[in-house]
Amino acid sequence: MKNWLQAHWVAGALFMAGLQILLVPFFAADRAMLMVFLASPLYMLHQLEEHWGDRFRSYVNNTVFGGVEALTVADVLWVNLPGVWGLNILSLYAAAAFGPGWGLSAAYLILVNGIAHVGMAAHFKGYNPGLVTGAVCFIPFAIVSFMLIPARADQHVVGLLVSLLIHAAIVVLVKRNASHGRRPIMPRR
Repeated sequence: MKNWLQAHWVAGALFMAGLQILLVPFFAADRAMLMVFLASPLYMLHQLEEHWGDRFRSYVNNTVFGGVEALTVADVLWVNLPGVWGLNILSLYAAAAFGPGWGLSAAYLILVNGIAHVGMAAHFKGYNPGLVTGAVCFIPFAIVSFMLIPARADQHVVGLLVSLLIHAAIVVLVKRNASHGRRPIMPRR
């Protein structure tokens, strides 16, 4: 089952994003909840650009870590399914149960990821998988979310901290993997 999921989760994201878009009318009356809801299908569309054909993992391993397998297929699955999809669904439930401001973790996850893609492009002086949706969609979406979702300062702080902790955990994971000298990988052709 794990191998099947690793091989097909990105294609599944395409269909799930499409199905979620069909649910937009149920959230349209409440713009704040709509923005929390839309974080999930938007992120799934970003994952298509980023992970279709194992592009991001290959980019990180070959470009960022010089051929060392710092990011594994299993890591990508854990980061994206529980880390992204899980956080987005928890944000939606928190927003529904306690108020839209508690759903800001989804918007901050999108913002931090978009900034990370732009930063990586500047550092490595070129495209990285996920850059287009990160720059063109994620950063503006997060800004609009912050304008439309009424929130207190503590809700912004929690949302930002959750996002930073998730991204920091990813950095720690790949650096730990790289420092353990995982086998060198062959560049993709």
